This record gives sequence, C-alpha cells and structure tokens, in this order.
Amino acid sequence: MSKHSDIKRVTTHVLQELKLKGEKISMLTAYDYSMAKIIDEAGIDVILVGDSASNVMAGHETTLPITLDQMIYHASSVVRAAKRSLIVVDLPFGTYQGNSKMALASAIQIMKESGAHSVKLEGGREIIESVDRILSAGIPVMGHLGLTPQSIYKFGTYVVRAKEEDEAQRLKEDALLLEASGCFAIVLEKIPAHLAKEVAESVNIPVIGIGAGNGVDGQVLVSHDMLGINNDFNPRFLRKYHNLYEEMKGAVGAYIKDVKSKDFPNEKEQY
Repeated sequence: MSKHSDIKRVTTHVLQELKLKGEKISMLTAYDYSMAKIIDEAGIDVILVGDSASNVMAGHETTLPITLDQMIYHASSVVRAAKRSLIVVDLPFGTYQGNSKMALASAIQIMKESGAHSVKLEGGREIIESVDRILSAGIPVMGHLGLTPQSIYKFGTYVVRAKEEDEAQRLKEDALLLEASGCFAIVLEKIPAHLAKEVAESVNIPVIGIGAGNGVDGQVLVSHDMLGINNDFNPRFLRKYHNLYEEMKGAVGAYIKDVKSKDFPNEKEQY
C-alpha cells in the first residue's frame, strides 16, 4: 500500500495496516449527505453514523429514543456522500441487547438498506453472543467499551468509567473478548488514558478513543461538537476547531437584515 492519501477506499484491512504502521486513525460522526460529503472529501478515515443523532439531530436528552429505521435513514444519506471513508453504523438501543437473533436481523437490515460497511455495538461479555452471530453473517463489527451511552440510566451519570480496579480489569478482559470474537476495532469512551493505552497495546486490532488519551490508535469526536455547531457541550476531551454556531447565527442575522432593508436581492440577483 502506498501513502495514506492514495487509498481509494478505507477498509477494515486498511485500518489494521494503519495500526501496524503506527499511523493514527481519524474518525468523525456524520448523519446527513452534506456533512458527510465535506468530511469524506477532507480525507477522514472512518465516518461513524452514531446514535448520537438522537441528541444532535433530534434534540433528545439521550441516545435511547432513536429507532433502527431512523438510523438506516441517516446511514443511507451518509453512504450516498462518502466515496473514501469506511462507514460504521451504531446499532441503536433495543435492537441487539439480550437477543442475538434480533441483533443479526438488525445488522442485516442496516447493511442491506443503507449500504454501510459495518456496525458498532456497545458492551463486552454481555453482548458477545450478538457479536458472534453478526460476524458469522460476514458483517464487520466495531466494539465500544468504557462509557456506553445506551446504558446511561444504569450508570446514572456521564462520569469517567473504569477508574476502579475491578471495572478496569473487566474492561481489559472485555477488549480481549471482543478481539477474540473477531471485532475489527474497538472504541474506548471516557476512561483513564493509562488504561486506554494498556488496552491498545494488549490487542492487535485498532483502538479508537474519545476522552481516552493519546495512547490509542485513533480518535473520534462528534462533528457538531468539534465544529462548534453544538454550543452546549464542553467536556474536557473536546477540542473545538471552529465556532460555527456564532458564524452561522451571524450569517442568518445578516441575511435577515438584508431582506428587511430590501438590500437582498439586488439587481444582479434577479432575472
């Protein structure tokens, strides 16, 4: 494989090669055609069609309300835009927990109806049967450990996970279990950096962090957070690369002013 920018399409195999070479993997969320097109053309490695769409696009307090059909709608929009990135789709809450047959049916529906490349599930040993069944159908699976937002009511808070030794040990074991099952990568969310580094070094598959330090193989953020479109979310792990909230609001304000003052449209802007 030649240099990174020459990759025609990022695959699970390409991510494995990036880990082996020590090149960090970049990952961002997208939920619609226009945003996905920009992110893909910028050269992102992985686009996550996250169940965070429940918060970002629909305004829900948690990720729990989003449905499988809604996830497929968002994923289909992203697939039509992305020419290069690997596309991962979250299986939403209630479509895989405790029922591996339902998990397989959900994953197949996502792959068939959206054209995405892989799915992501939250959890470790408690969902391993679902992971195995989905993988048996040839569908690539990305794992997700640490803070698992679909379990927010169990945790009761969005604080850092796995600070205690027993939870840290369980997380390390779960990562090895997910790798052994055949997951192509794992997301680690909001755990101590030293633990995330240890996990990344203990498995051969890529580990993508969000609030998990820089000892992992790549990073993921929610695009609307990173671009400063969403102004209400300011955790320590988030770096804002823009303040699009203020810029877009300013542009809308200028448009309103021009319409009210009859400055828009001018003579060149009409037929």
